[in-house]
Amino acid sequence: MSAIAQYCAWMGLHVSGSDRLLGSPSVAAVQQGLSSLGCRLCGQDGSGIDSRVDALVVSTAIEPGNPDMVAAQAARIPVFHRSDVLAALVACHRTIAIAGTSGKSTVTAMVWEFLHSCGRDPSLVSGANLLRLEERGYVGNAYKGTSGILVIEADESDGTLVKYHPDTSVFLNISKDHKPVVETMELFRTLAAQSATVVTNADDAMLGAIQPAVTFGAGSGAGVRPDSVASLTPQVRFTRAGRTFELPLPGAHNLSNCLAALAVCEMAGCNAKDLTAAVAGYKGVMRRFSVKRLDNGMIVIDDYAHNPEKIRAALTTAQGFSDRVIAIFQPHGYGPTRFLKDDLADMFSTVLRQSDVLFMLPIYYAGGTAQKDISSGDIASLINKRGRTASVLSDKEECVSTVRSIASPGNAILVMGARDPSLSSLATTIASALADPR
Repeated sequence: MSAIAQYCAWMGLHVSGSDRLLGSPSVAAVQQGLSSLGCRLCGQDGSGIDSRVDALVVSTAIEPGNPDMVAAQAARIPVFHRSDVLAALVACHRTIAIAGTSGKSTVTAMVWEFLHSCGRDPSLVSGANLLRLEERGYVGNAYKGTSGILVIEADESDGTLVKYHPDTSVFLNISKDHKPVVETMELFRTLAAQSATVVTNADDAMLGAIQPAVTFGAGSGAGVRPDSVASLTPQVRFTRAGRTFELPLPGAHNLSNCLAALAVCEMAGCNAKDLTAAVAGYKGVMRRFSVKRLDNGMIVIDDYAHNPEKIRAALTTAQGFSDRVIAIFQPHGYGPTRFLKDDLADMFSTVLRQSDVLFMLPIYYAGGTAQKDISSGDIASLINKRGRTASVLSDKEECVSTVRSIASPGNAILVMGARDPSLSSLATTIASALADPR
């Protein structure tokens, strides 16, 4: 929502908006960035709906009884979904849409950065903040370029990606996340049919139902693939067409992400020399395996992982850094947690080593209607029954003190979870506590 708000402001529209977390330190930077663009911010109590408002734009998280919705309906102000506005932006650009149940934010950032480094000036609407844009004083999840190219995340979580008709759609992978795989595949097939060009991951057999023009992957069946892979940790290093690419990120999943971005950029005409430099200079995305190394040999990793496959990728990559991982996971939303409970328990029970420890925080609840009939303890109980160690902590303060009491030099501490803007602060606080010799 904040990315769309910025883009609309850059287009010269008058933008206002509300936030449940208005005034919270965890979202202060975003609110300051929006305010600097002239966006009027208010509480989510209906007070922002007045004669100056021509339309209300909402996300799927906004329930029908929300005060802003009620006020808009009473004033007969039209209400549009976030995806309706994004679909309009897609329609007036040469749009590259990145789809998949994992890796969308990273590949969206890579495609934008690589194209930008290669002399294009693409626009961006993303679900995560790019560090390169933050360094330039932007909020980080949006940018308005001059080339006519727009790079977006095509989010399958609420099914709205079927509204988009992009020039190019990239399908990274598919697994159970917000919806069953069968439902997500139907969404992907629809988006593919509405796209001029389709790019798919040849390593994901589940995507075989989608007919691509170009494929990428680490396997021999992919069109865009490495000739050889030298390393995956602490960074990805591979050769392609006689050139060595060094990506300053670890993990097999980031090799796949990089190949996806290269496939798109090669199609756009970027040359190999420029792409080699672009990959090496990639800055990254906030909370996508953000690593802080401490002088005592510990590392603290902050990651947005929240579904089983994302967590698997983050956890296995962290295990490549240390013989012992102290993992902290905060599920988000009662509905998603209920839907993925057994899958999360199965994944943790399989991926956690005997030396690893998992601490779970209570489910993050952002507001709205919810059936609160599941807890983090339900998942921890299943994991413990299967022979791995999982405990539930009461809050973030207990998390910091507990980790500090058990961590030792050489350990990797991995903080995982989505939506909660305070999780980055938790990772920072843990790092500070572990760095303090007291």
